[in-house]
Amino acid sequence: MNRLLDFWDIAAELQWVIFIILCILVASSVAWNLWNLIKPGKLVQELLVRTRSWWIMCACFIVTTLAHPIVTHVGLAFLSFALCREMYPLLKLDVRERNVVLVCYGVIPIQYTLAYLGMTTLFLAFIPVLMFVFIPFLLVVKGETQGIVRSISLMPYSLVAWVYGMSHLALLFQMPDIPGFTAGPQGLLLYLIFLVGINDVLQFAWGKILGRRAVLPKVSPNKTWEGLVGGVLSVTLIAVGLRFLTPLEPWQAALTGFCVAVMGFMGDAIASGIKRDLGIKNSGNAIPGHGGYLDRLDGFSAAAAPFFHLVYFFGVTMVA
Repeated sequence: MNRLLDFWDIAAELQWVIFIILCILVASSVAWNLWNLIKPGKLVQELLVRTRSWWIMCACFIVTTLAHPIVTHVGLAFLSFALCREMYPLLKLDVRERNVVLVCYGVIPIQYTLAYLGMTTLFLAFIPVLMFVFIPFLLVVKGETQGIVRSISLMPYSLVAWVYGMSHLALLFQMPDIPGFTAGPQGLLLYLIFLVGINDVLQFAWGKILGRRAVLPKVSPNKTWEGLVGGVLSVTLIAVGLRFLTPLEPWQAALTGFCVAVMGFMGDAIASGIKRDLGIKNSGNAIPGHGGYLDRLDGFSAAAAPFFHLVYFFGVTMVA
């Protein structure tokens, strides 16, 4: 694959995917502005706000991905911190839980440092094995057993969902060298970011266009079967079209894209259930038109780990 810009010293695959992302954003911005001129309405205003936010988010993701790996790891660690910082105040934590929250925040730099240093075995065990026992123990040591079951369930889950899951984005940089694969970890990261982002957009779009039957009417009535199926099938095809960013064969890319789309939906549904229980529509207002960090990153927290292990299995294990 030839570079678009010879003077830009990054892989040709990365140049092409950045070009594709920019084309989509430009086309979307032009289309929504024309629509707004012809027939203004609430839906097109929402699309305009969302698209402006996607411009900012894509710029941040691209710059962070292409920067030095230390910058990338710090940026991803910040996202985990932002998720925890946004959600913990909404969970109405008691005194015992608030004390343990400091330990949870301390887990974030350790987890991402393990990823940066390539200590994969400890990375994979640190939260789901060590912290899964240590955090409940800290809660029990306080001596107050009233509501302890809630606390033991809540705190470890927050680490698994918002730190362990998200940190697999950083672990992509420890993927072994694969013969013939030139896009590298940056290509894999952009590939996953693009799939999760476009999955969210397409499920929303298909749902608005064709949506009739809710998938989870008591949890999130706006999520429809038509939106889910349309989004999953579309993302599966896109995953095959962008497989030049990966070491995957067409059928492997299709399966990976399918899994990413489904897991992204699951992560979104779980976040919707949490927000419904808390009685809120959005987890925050950090991202105009989208809500808070959890409202946009819930798909990554669910899809990042399966994506890493699928790519590792197809690209490394099956080849060995």
